[in-house]
Amino acid sequence: MNILFFKMAFRHLLKNKLYSFINIAGLAIGVASFVLIMLYVRYEQSYDVFKGSENVYRVYMDYTAEGAYVPGDAQAYILSGQTIRDNFPEVKEQLRLLQIAKSTVVQEDQAYADINGSLTDPNYLEMMDTHLAKGDEKKALEEPYSIVISQKLAKKLYGNDDPLGKTLSVFWRTKALFTVTGVLEETNRKSHINNDFLISFSSFASWDAFKNQWNSTWNQNSYFTYIKVAPGTDIANLREKIMALPVGDFEGERHNIEPIESIHLYSDKPYEADINGSADNIRLLFAIALVVILLSWLNYVNLTTTKSMERARETGIKKVVGAKAPQLVVQSLMESLILTFFGVFLAAVLLGIFFPYFNTLSGISLNWDMETFKQLFPVLGFVVLGSIVFALYPAIAISKFGIIFSLKGKFRPKSNGFPIRKVLVVGQFLATMVLLFGTFAITKQIQFMQNQSIGADLDQVVALNGTVLEEMADSLRFQRFQTLEKEIGHLSNVKGVAMADTYPGGGYNNLSSSVGITFPDGTEDGKRIWYNYGADTNYFDLMGIQFVAGGPFVPNAQDRGDQIVINTQFARFIGLSNVADAVGKTVNFWDRDWTIKGVVDYHHFGLKSAVEPLLIRYVGTNDQLLVKLDGTDLSSNGTKASLAQLQTVWKNLFPDSTFDYRFVDQEFAAQYDRDRKFADSFGVFSVLAMIIAGLGLFGLTTYVSFQRTKEIGIRKVNGATIGQVLYLLNQDILKWVGLAFVLSVPLAWYLMHKWLQNFALKTSLSWWLFALTGGLVLLVALFTVSWQSWHAATTNPVNILRDE
Repeated sequence: MNILFFKMAFRHLLKNKLYSFINIAGLAIGVASFVLIMLYVRYEQSYDVFKGSENVYRVYMDYTAEGAYVPGDAQAYILSGQTIRDNFPEVKEQLRLLQIAKSTVVQEDQAYADINGSLTDPNYLEMMDTHLAKGDEKKALEEPYSIVISQKLAKKLYGNDDPLGKTLSVFWRTKALFTVTGVLEETNRKSHINNDFLISFSSFASWDAFKNQWNSTWNQNSYFTYIKVAPGTDIANLREKIMALPVGDFEGERHNIEPIESIHLYSDKPYEADINGSADNIRLLFAIALVVILLSWLNYVNLTTTKSMERARETGIKKVVGAKAPQLVVQSLMESLILTFFGVFLAAVLLGIFFPYFNTLSGISLNWDMETFKQLFPVLGFVVLGSIVFALYPAIAISKFGIIFSLKGKFRPKSNGFPIRKVLVVGQFLATMVLLFGTFAITKQIQFMQNQSIGADLDQVVALNGTVLEEMADSLRFQRFQTLEKEIGHLSNVKGVAMADTYPGGGYNNLSSSVGITFPDGTEDGKRIWYNYGADTNYFDLMGIQFVAGGPFVPNAQDRGDQIVINTQFARFIGLSNVADAVGKTVNFWDRDWTIKGVVDYHHFGLKSAVEPLLIRYVGTNDQLLVKLDGTDLSSNGTKASLAQLQTVWKNLFPDSTFDYRFVDQEFAAQYDRDRKFADSFGVFSVLAMIIAGLGLFGLTTYVSFQRTKEIGIRKVNGATIGQVLYLLNQDILKWVGLAFVLSVPLAWYLMHKWLQNFALKTSLSWWLFALTGGLVLLVALFTVSWQSWHAATTNPVNILRDE
């Protein structure tokens, strides 16, 4: 009997190709979208998950702002971890990481730039559950000037040779020679901090790069610090005790902890190792995944019940010859299983085709490996189970058809028999509108951030930050850079040159975060944090930073050393409501008086974060040059020619050094990359959801037209025009879209308003976003139903009324 049911179900699906295609296509799009989103969600949630990771926490700093503690830096002090471990027995281990970002590694006169690594304690490998492909895991990071490298870096430096025992040089501030003591094992594990190499922390004491730092004091706060607690530790209680622990002699600061597993999605602090993800974005994508698969299932319900009206006579005959309700249910479920099988199969084909494009769209690196396949099983299990559950409603509904009406072939449900269908369609419109509104709002916010002025002109500004490999005295090095600045300034395609520690969007790594300052009125503040960096006199003109009061550093070289320029937020920070009053005032920090020469309205970090108090110190020499190109030739060849001229001048002065450059506007825009990719992903899946909803609407239109066939025929016999019939069939769509629109507005506003709280400066949720959403959905809905409505309106009424 089951084989017979299978054959009958398969023949029915072959006979009704359009019905089968719409169901299979909708399910395939829904399943493929659901699987891709769920893989992406699992990818983002899998950061820093390893054996024992549930007991590992990162230590970070809280600072005071307006009388209350707020999350501060992601980094802590060099003594933070040790102090916490020594004071609380439930803390078993502590670990420090000092980032050595964008260093240059040299092996046999071959230099490799932009290599990232960290200085770390010997217990890194054990605490972070990291293994070596070569080397002794217990001793690899014990001795000074020991280095463990990744397999990728080992391949780059040594090819197929065994790197153990070989030496290499790392240039970061200064040069140091290291011995390779280990090679990291290849892994697909994802982490909030990635290292191409690890250097033993015992190298810290004698490495010249840290000659101005102290290994045993509270003066240094540039260390990612982690603790490992005993299993079963009361974390809430431990956190309270850690927050109460004094931070050296500092007031207004305290330690805090967060699970290492939560950093990637829930932490967005200054001095993060990398740009992290967003838990809110993941929740929104997860909601899209549920909506898309739910729309696919609702389509099946609508289309199946629609088609069942045409199969009423078949159902009646089966009942007359003895078919029982359970048998009819089984046959309907058999059709559902066949549709599900082909839908999942087509979804697998779509996944194979679009998987690489999804990686590009989302900006992640998913692979078809065993781990991915393991994650697929519960997802597909959920899809199959959900398909069966949603198939039960039409199966049961078909089995309850009355015999008399069924044999007549015109089954008419009771007036209250199928209200669920209209509810489901309104729900489809509602979900589609919320998703589309979300797409428009997210895109508007990103464009708002990109187009908003930060108080600087980044166009055609190039940062030259190559690594000087030649060994020379500091005085000669500074002299060479001054010469470099002059010679580049004489190039015909260069508009200006300046020296600075950093540039807009350059992140926090080249800034100093400080507490402890004396205001102009003599008030001392040792609690709130502020930032500073150094630049020369040309910096403001080159970057197009306008002054709202005062001006840049004075030309007299003897008087520049104690001068600063502040931003408007810093003026308010030191208690001045009128920023012009700041000019000429003196503040004291680092045991030194500094005179404020000017005030700028300038946002260094971008619009995702609040404007922080910032000052710019005068610095006469620096290893980083900023070059403003004249922009007369913006073609690719013109840019290459300009960069080639810069490289020629650089190589003339530093022939053995690496030449590296970055366009500042691209670096600044990179901080929004994740948001842009999220917006693109959100938009694509919203459009797919609208397509699935359109397929469901087509099915409902078919049902409505079928149910009102006789009415249409009678109206046409009595003189109704095609336009009147079209209005009759389409007026319900207007009601459903209108109802869905009314319901979607508060829901969409709430969700997007909450999402916008992630940004310090945010766009408005304008009325036209709602109008655009409603209008677009209405147009798509009317277009979708037009074909079926037109077909019903132009059918000869004689054919409609013949059987009466």
